[in-house]
Amino acid sequence: MKVTLWGTRGSLGCYGPEVVRYGGNTSCVEVRAADGGLVVLDAGTGVRRLSATVGPDVQRVDVLLTHLHMDHIQGLGFFGPLYRPGLDVRVWGPPSTTLHLRERLSRYLSPPLFPVRLRDLPCKLSLEDVPFGRFEIGNLTVTADLVCHPGPTVGYRIEEGGASLAYVSDHEPALGARRFPEEPQWTSGFDLVAGADLLIHDAQYDDDEYPEHVGWGHPSLSQAVAFAAAAGVRRFVTFHHDPSHSDDQLDAMLERVRRSGPLPLELVAGKEGASFRLVA
Repeated sequence: MKVTLWGTRGSLGCYGPEVVRYGGNTSCVEVRAADGGLVVLDAGTGVRRLSATVGPDVQRVDVLLTHLHMDHIQGLGFFGPLYRPGLDVRVWGPPSTTLHLRERLSRYLSPPLFPVRLRDLPCKLSLEDVPFGRFEIGNLTVTADLVCHPGPTVGYRIEEGGASLAYVSDHEPALGARRFPEEPQWTSGFDLVAGADLLIHDAQYDDDEYPEHVGWGHPSLSQAVAFAAAAGVRRFVTFHHDPSHSDDQLDAMLERVRRSGPLPLELVAGKEGASFRLVA
């Protein structure tokens, strides 16, 4: 299983010389199975870059959306495979008690906000509520569950051949956990990430920023590391960077955490274009 980051920013992203190394596109991660099967995690603006890697040999694409905030779907209408006639494209998203996923996505993918309607796309498109628990996509085993973030939000665990990836892009693990991180089993998302070989997780705030944003659905970097350590994660990749943080600020945040003491995991800066190959 190969994992590639195509967009790592939160909110509406950012662009300019101060974000060259980390990138400015919003959430999008590519997962390639050993047999070439393609799963896309979120469809922020980074999904445009991913489009260029989808060759004519790809017969099916599955897009797993964590939630429907704009920074996670704003690139969907620019995803090249949607315009490939007959291609099997399946979009999965969190269920709603009131509206089907098609109706909710159509609020964005329709005039006046977008010129092309979902019903007019030439691909073979299906839109489904993601099932909670375990399900299969080709050779990949996917586990989905709700995590702590405003509105219905899903975290994913993907496994293949004994290797495991956890993707929890927007998540505030300390919210509602009175003894966080001392009793991690009661923390939102813990079962999804426990023992993962690679965790891609929200790390939006610095410690001094978090108190002003409690309840917004994002952690500080140190909280995210504490959560990953408690869950026994082997390698933690930072994600959902605050759009106001420059490359230098993100470097400094990581350095402060590394200097705070020995870490029981590998801490990796999440940068656009970074790839990770997972094997058992």
